Amino acid sequence: MPTPTELNLHRQSRVLEIAYEDGARFALPCEYLRVYSPSAEVQGHGPGQRVLQLGKEEVGIDRIEPVGNYAVCLHFDDEHNTGIYSWDYLYRLGTEQEQLWREYLDELEKAGQARKNKPS
Repeated sequence: MPTPTELNLHRQSRVLEIAYEDGARFALPCEYLRVYSPSAEVQGHGPGQRVLQLGKEEVGIDRIEPVGNYAVCLHFDDEHNTGIYSWDYLYRLGTEQEQLWREYLDELEKAGQARKNKPS
């Protein structure tokens, strides 16, 4: 399991920066973290049940709560706080960020939705 060495929330830019002991470093936008929340509310209860998240362009993180030595719970300012982000899951979100973000944008387009802001 990859272990983080640093976790920094940049509130103004709404980015969570995470560094791992293997040298990997990721800058994960709050919007990206919110739309890929590992919670059942977002992921559903089985394959193919993921719920498309809309209007999360301006979402931020109010606080980060440790969950044991393996994860954090992110408390978003839209009151979503049920996802437990394991170190493994955050690492995956970092390594697959480009592909997952593209998939999210494609899902929005297929649903006839658009982001209010252009990606940063």
